[in-house]
Amino acid sequence: MTTNIFSRPAASEADYWAVYRLLVDTVRPLPLGLNWDVRRWEGRRFYNENPTGNPDWAEGVQLWETEQSQVVGAVIAVHPGWADLQLHPNHHHLVSEMLDWAEANAAGPTDSGDGSQLHIGAFAYDGGRQALLAQRGYEQMTYGWVIRHLRFDTCTLAQPNLADGYTLRTTNPENVADSQRIADLLNAAFGRAFHTAAEYQWFTRKAPSFRQYLDLVAVAPDGTFAAYVGVPFDDVNQRGIFEPVCTHPDHQRKGLAKALMQEALLRLELMGAVDVTVETGDRIPANALYNSLGFTQTEKGYYWRKLL
Repeated sequence: MTTNIFSRPAASEADYWAVYRLLVDTVRPLPLGLNWDVRRWEGRRFYNENPTGNPDWAEGVQLWETEQSQVVGAVIAVHPGWADLQLHPNHHHLVSEMLDWAEANAAGPTDSGDGSQLHIGAFAYDGGRQALLAQRGYEQMTYGWVIRHLRFDTCTLAQPNLADGYTLRTTNPENVADSQRIADLLNAAFGRAFHTAAEYQWFTRKAPSFRQYLDLVAVAPDGTFAAYVGVPFDDVNQRGIFEPVCTHPDHQRKGLAKALMQEALLRLELMGAVDVTVETGDRIPANALYNSLGFTQTEKGYYWRKLL
């Protein structure tokens, strides 16, 4: 029986949770990383200073749904000129239509400002999407990302070894000082200036995947936060998601992030987690760290760009 699929913009609270359901339900049927993990979708909505979440979360989100109101596809305009496709495995035939929408609605200016462009990601394992993008005039770029995967039934975990003078503990998001230290660390580690205590607090209160038990910091001898590892948890799929992993520039090369990740892995195993992922760019030091921890499966993705 043919199912009619309709496309429309996301708008309501129900739409947010319908996309959430799509992401959760497709973790196991799809190859690693093909759709967003729930942490990334939660971040779009809840990592925000607004107590009710980002009021603009639905901007640039187009849905494809069945007559029974099941969302089976979504295009998310991440930034002007960048869009990601989320898709149910039974509806790959929608990709061309989703790209049509993205090219018409999610394009952004080129770096030179003399035209428009759109970036779409494709994993190296996804030959079908790469072929379709090439047919439509996209060119593979040299830049991309990497997702790493560890299964608990195939590895032996090590005990953490924290550098002398540092202590390990969970965060306390309801403590304003703790939340400010997290914001300060994120800004310093990633070269930013926009993170605040409030956005971190509201995420910890609202995001379904947040687990304080898995939110770990290394505290320096002077009481500042030297490293931070957060591990949101997907209950349905029993999957941990390392996001973020960072160390303050003043405390690097001490093995602090590694020790926090080792502790988090032990805690995940005790919780009965099946597996855990971490996503990163092409940074060699970060990927060397993940190799040493047992993240043996590595999937590389590249961005494809079309000039419009």
